[in-house]
Amino acid sequence: MNPGIQIWDMTYNFDEPVFRQGTNCVKYDSRKDVFGSDRVIPMWVADMDFKCPPFIIKALRKRMEHEIFGYTFRPEEYFSSIINWIKRRHGWNIKKDWISFSPGIVPALNLCTLAYTRPGNKIIIQPPVYPPFFNAVTDHKRILSYNKLGEDEGTWKFDYNDLEKKARDGASMLILSNPHNPVGRAWKSDELQQLAEICMKYGIVMISDEIHSDLVLPGHKHIPMASLSGEIADLTITCMAPSKTFNIAGLSTSSMIISNPDLKKKFDAQIESLHITGGNIFGNEASIAAYTYGDEWLNNMLDYISRNIEYVLVSFRDNELIKPVIPEATYMVWLDCRKMEMEPDELYKFFINEAAVGLSDGSAFGPGGEGFMRMNLACPFDTVKTAVENIENALSKLSNK
Repeated sequence: MNPGIQIWDMTYNFDEPVFRQGTNCVKYDSRKDVFGSDRVIPMWVADMDFKCPPFIIKALRKRMEHEIFGYTFRPEEYFSSIINWIKRRHGWNIKKDWISFSPGIVPALNLCTLAYTRPGNKIIIQPPVYPPFFNAVTDHKRILSYNKLGEDEGTWKFDYNDLEKKARDGASMLILSNPHNPVGRAWKSDELQQLAEICMKYGIVMISDEIHSDLVLPGHKHIPMASLSGEIADLTITCMAPSKTFNIAGLSTSSMIISNPDLKKKFDAQIESLHITGGNIFGNEASIAAYTYGDEWLNNMLDYISRNIEYVLVSFRDNELIKPVIPEATYMVWLDCRKMEMEPDELYKFFINEAAVGLSDGSAFGPGGEGFMRMNLACPFDTVKTAVENIENALSKLSNK
């Protein structure tokens, strides 16, 4: 089936296939371990099949020409590029002394757990949500408190009444996915404001994972939680990185934005105690290049992703078994497969064995994720088209049984 989505030439060639096998790449080289087959089209782990932008490659090559990679520090340009990018893309004015380093967002979530809570404390998360949120709580002997998202005809929302109950029950911290992975919500300011008011009422520290902030789709806007007010910022740790945006997760460079001096001191104490504040030379150079020169590339990439998403939405528009949730952000689509009436393990294996497509199992995202699958569309259109056709063929055979 071809819904007639037009693919046209752009400044950057996102149609170009890149052979990733044999590069120790999790997405491709771990297929046998994850899916039991190395023949599935991998559309699971959230990185892109697009080449790293040329301005980042150029910056890395220039640094490599020096041929000494000793101890280093982050220059002024590192901080100014972050500040200018966030102001330019999200309208939020931040200061240099608010920025702390982390080698990644997931390490930062764990560092925040150690910095702001104690063993036995309750931490609120809002499933279905990114699986490492769970581990950041349980790995440190804290207690998970589920404030499940509500769903209304394909739209996912915060459950404020339940949040108030969980907050009143003595939670110390909340981990927010903003924009939300996997349901694809770009939370609006009034939604975030209402959530923040509950947290402020009970003194709950908010960890806002905004790694997908740059990946908000046309027609929507990212609202940094801490940008809403000074009072909200006083209880918020904002997690941002160029890794998802520019496909440089392997360079392990992220930023925590913390305007409250006491909260920043506590975070910095954790990361300094582990002696991981240095980062790496190439992550620094890539971050500077990304945030200095990345606007045009990102705009083109988001246009391309939007067309991939539109193709999937149109392809399954009349399908009775699979209903894609329309995303507002991220390059993933959350597929509602509940009408297939399969148990999670059966559903997962259906896509592997019958469609030869490797997706993320919705049940791994916690309560509310059962019956869903997450599909990564940050890949050439031909890959998306082949995967969709494989799924359609598999569904056709299922219907004819």
